[in-house]
Amino acid sequence: MTEKSVELDLRGEVCPYTFVKTKLQLEELESGEHLTVIFDHALAVSNVPKSVKNEGHAVLGIVQKDNIWKVRIKKA
Repeated sequence: MTEKSVELDLRGEVCPYTFVKTKLQLEELESGEHLTVIFDHALAVSNVPKSVKNEGHAVLGIVQKDNIWKVRIKKA
């Protein structure tokens, strides 16, 4: 079985919607699956990883290119 990886594009979204939509997407995944969330809102890049960690998920990495961030999350 291959690990499922989902991408969620939240460019144009702002807090708190970025976290709400990330959380809803994580709820659809199985434990151990990966979610990559794309942001263009700098505040979301600091808030969302902190919030998903508080919920027990792992942040595997954050990559920035220009004003776009990709946050990779592993569901707990």
